[in-house]
Amino acid sequence: MARRARRNVAVLVASQGLLGAQMPLHFVVGGLAGQMLAPNPCLATLPVSLLVLGSMISAPRISALMQRRGRRTGFLIGAAGGASGAALSAVGVWSGSFLILLLGAFLTGIYFAAQGFYRFAAADTASDAFRPKAISYVMAGGLIAALVGPQIVKLTSEALPVTFMGTYLAAIGLNAIGLILFPLLDIPRPPAPRPDAPTGRTRMQLLRSPAIAVAVICAMVSYALMNLVMTSTPLAVVGCGFTTGDASDIVTAHVLAMFVPSFFTGHLIARFGAPKIIATGLVILAAAGLMGLSGVALSQFFGTLVLLGIGWNFGFIGATTLLAQSHRPEERGMVQGMNDALVYGLVTLASLASGGLMNCSGGSVVQGWMAVNIAMVPFLALAGGALIWLTVRRRRA
Repeated sequence: MARRARRNVAVLVASQGLLGAQMPLHFVVGGLAGQMLAPNPCLATLPVSLLVLGSMISAPRISALMQRRGRRTGFLIGAAGGASGAALSAVGVWSGSFLILLLGAFLTGIYFAAQGFYRFAAADTASDAFRPKAISYVMAGGLIAALVGPQIVKLTSEALPVTFMGTYLAAIGLNAIGLILFPLLDIPRPPAPRPDAPTGRTRMQLLRSPAIAVAVICAMVSYALMNLVMTSTPLAVVGCGFTTGDASDIVTAHVLAMFVPSFFTGHLIARFGAPKIIATGLVILAAAGLMGLSGVALSQFFGTLVLLGIGWNFGFIGATTLLAQSHRPEERGMVQGMNDALVYGLVTLASLASGGLMNCSGGSVVQGWMAVNIAMVPFLALAGGALIWLTVRRRRA
């Protein structure tokens, strides 16, 4: 069992690192390509929003499919969706069609929905003691993605006569790597439930569970705030007179900050418990917002995005672990699909709001960037209040 778990973690780390390079790639290029083709600058980040919307719609369906057919099938379908979406996006920038670019982004969301389950797949064959570390190691695979994705953008964005077309073609190749990696997974398909098997709680019953509700809220807020700020960053950086290369370097630093802590986040959760690590993540996210409000020098963009990445890591991995500890095996498919649908739902709204705040609030790029960072406040208050409520409830119990 231990050998199988470690093999699966190794495959998933490689998948997170190589196929996962699409995340920084699409987040650097999505807003800039959108700004190039959108009929209205307020819609510049709509490709990123459609990508996340595709993830939200796909997540519960892929989760249910994996519950019936196994993780491997779901991950292969995700890679096929990513390749198809990248191909359509390439056609969109080649033809100058914002609509085709949006359709490609939406299909790319199928891949992102599947990638969201890598961390859960790592837990499937892990022991209770190894589970937090397995989740953390898979998230740490994003270090490779942090280096590969933005470098692909720098090498390919102007490689062909049509800007960003080469980048989207490279994304097709990243998805093809899944054809080699996913067959190596050794995760047993969930057995078909017996007629007398427990069916688990309904969605509403699950959401009434304090630990599950708080885990979902904190995951939603951690991911949405990360997306809100990161989506607008390339627009803010370029708008303040810096280059696309500078924006790529800042996103590289951000994604490194998202995943470097994963080498020890699992150990910290095992020692101090998930709620304390989530709380630490929320505090760091607040610090990122304060750094963003402090100015628009290149060093301040770097500082904001580094803190944003660390805060996301603590908040999101902590929330994932809390969720994994709070449901029964027969509830896995429903809980994970519901969680990711809600997370991606709020992230969709955040990415859409990011473009509106950045380009259509105030009269300058600087005012838009300040509005983006101020918008973090109510969401941090929501997650912090929920976590305090859970902590008080547990102490009273």
